[in-house]
Amino acid sequence: MRFQKPIRTSGAVVLAALLSGPAQAATGGEPVATVQVDVAACLAATAADDMDKAGPACAAVIDSEKTAKRDLIKALVARGALLARHDQIDRAIADDSRALLLDPSLADVFNARGELWLKKGDKPKAVQDFGAALRIDPNHEKARANHRAMARELERIGAQMAVAGKPSFNCAGARRPVEKAICGNRELADLDREVYAANARVIREAGSEGEAKKFQREQDDFIARRNAGFGRPGYDLKKAMQERLQRLNGVDGY
Repeated sequence: MRFQKPIRTSGAVVLAALLSGPAQAATGGEPVATVQVDVAACLAATAADDMDKAGPACAAVIDSEKTAKRDLIKALVARGALLARHDQIDRAIADDSRALLLDPSLADVFNARGELWLKKGDKPKAVQDFGAALRIDPNHEKARANHRAMARELERIGAQMAVAGKPSFNCAGARRPVEKAICGNRELADLDREVYAANARVIREAGSEGEAKKFQREQDDFIARRNAGFGRPGYDLKKAMQERLQRLNGVDGY
């Protein structure tokens, strides 16, 4: 999947940002004296990609009621990035989500969680998180690229859904029994549209006008045989359409 690499990259970016700051600085007016748990061991273990050490080290920080808010966020984000690298996607999302509840201004974390949603196949949630990252930081390069790619993908899916179950011709004008049968069956309608699109592509990419005319004659012959054969004993419309599509697409799967 092409988004697997960005997941690693985003996690590394977030982790680098965590390591660059002071390990025990307090936020929200919390006095430094309240910090009882050292987050450094958690950050070091996650940076080293050491799952065995990171597990207990980060849990000690995350599970302690005395951990400063800033350190808790650091530990959650660091552990989330580590879990993402080891394909523990649900746990990584849970850690990122908790971190974002504590600080909803973390553009990097929104982008990282968006990539995790994408890996799970939840494209709408991925787009939401990429959009949230951009609202926080309009110049966030990775979030902008991710959001743009997903917007195009969702647009493509929407276009496919709009024509799903519709043949290449207008069913309102269907007169032949075979046309009515195609209009009444979503699978046959999709096949008809695929055959039409494949034939159009073959003609468009023909090497000469003569070759293009030859391809169109083959398509016309197929339609004529389909119209004449439908309803006769032994004629399988679905099989005939599948064979025509395979012939158009060629053995290389085009």
